[in-house]
Amino acid sequence: MTAAMRVLDLDAVNAFVLVADLHSFTRAAEAQGTTQSAISLKLKRLERHLGRRLIERTPRLVRLSADGAAFLERARDLLAAHDRALSSEAAVRRLSFGISDHAAGPELPALLARINGFDPNLRLDVRIAASREILASFDRGEIDAAIARREGDRRDGEVLLRDQLGWFAAPTYRHVAGEPVRLITLSTSCGVRALAVRALDAAHIPWVEAFVGGGVAAVAAAVISGLGIAPLARRIAPAGAVDVGASIALPALPASDVVLHSRVSDPRLAGALRVLAAAFRSGRQSNG
Repeated sequence: MTAAMRVLDLDAVNAFVLVADLHSFTRAAEAQGTTQSAISLKLKRLERHLGRRLIERTPRLVRLSADGAAFLERARDLLAAHDRALSSEAAVRRLSFGISDHAAGPELPALLARINGFDPNLRLDVRIAASREILASFDRGEIDAAIARREGDRRDGEVLLRDQLGWFAAPTYRHVAGEPVRLITLSTSCGVRALAVRALDAAHIPWVEAFVGGGVAAVAAAVISGLGIAPLARRIAPAGAVDVGASIALPALPASDVVLHSRVSDPRLAGALRVLAAAFRSGRQSNG
């Protein structure tokens, strides 16, 4: 095989890395701004070029083959080297965005790493706060983009996912009938807290604040330690916690949309946001 024939299609290599990272052809297509079939064709072309299968495909699962796992780090190195080669010619771009800790949950570090690794010339300015605060900053023009839970009657933005909410507590937690519900919440301004309080008040169920603040990690610790009950999305509930809503007759909580708001027009920044949105939608899913 000649040296020319060994040249890899970087777009196909990037598609492979996205599929590997997001565990989904659909999410990889969203990140590249293309179609699922286009991603599939790129992967097949890359596999033919390398003479090995990189991705194992089943109706419910997308995972790396042994050859794919071995190739992944080399693929990352190739893309990084390409970006470094172009970095002196590309202008530094800044992206300021806010993200609700309650919306991102424990996936937040991975999400930030994903968007930060998209472009070596991308500089991130990130704000973490309650959804209400993040949306207010976006509306004032202080940040370029925001990921937050939908608040009130607001209907703008791109829905990334719809969360089902529940009442989560430690398996050992025991609620005493007749006593107020001991609430664990992220903050007094949290939109999920507001939903929970309205539901309890409408059902004439008394409640008290048992724990407030400190971020999602602190809320998870308070839940697992048995301090009380937290209204949380099932997606971000701490491992080991159980939904006790039905067992103690708590009112059902409405679904909650997580929404991306953006005023970005620069194509490269828009591409970074596509990667972030695809990673967010992918979450812990493994089907493609």
